[in-house]
Amino acid sequence: MQKEIHLYTDGAARGNPGPGGYGIVLEWPEKNYRKEFSEGFKHTTNNRMELLAVIEGLKKLNESPLKVKVYTDSKYVADAFVKNWVFGWEKKEFKDRKNTDLWIALLKEYRKHEVSFHWVKGHNNHAQNERCDRLAVEASHSNQLKVDIGYTES
Repeated sequence: MQKEIHLYTDGAARGNPGPGGYGIVLEWPEKNYRKEFSEGFKHTTNNRMELLAVIEGLKKLNESPLKVKVYTDSKYVADAFVKNWVFGWEKKEFKDRKNTDLWIALLKEYRKHEVSFHWVKGHNNHAQNERCDRLAVEASHSNQLKVDIGYTES
């Protein structure tokens, strides 16, 4: 039987663009396992942090393939997969798409597992989503912000 992992993610940017961060809550319900991760960046966008949260969460998984349920409050991320838009963008080599570097990285991690995306309404008392939001905002205020090397102003 394939292990099922729950990955809760959120991204934030103050100013959009501005300082940003992502938050991740990783759960393995079967084993009562839970771990949290976050990271902050000097200058980025909310959408980039939403994508990076999913990428980094999937990268944390030590084995594959796993059944992964991704919970995000980002329609941008969830709809891209649920409505299969990202695969059309990929066929067109992401022409006229923003955040191409992150979409490519996300697809690479996505293909290692059996991933499903689930949209949750943000700021609606969903415990894990609220925790991810707090982690992302706290990370954006860190004194050790990283550079989002893929971010461009265009």
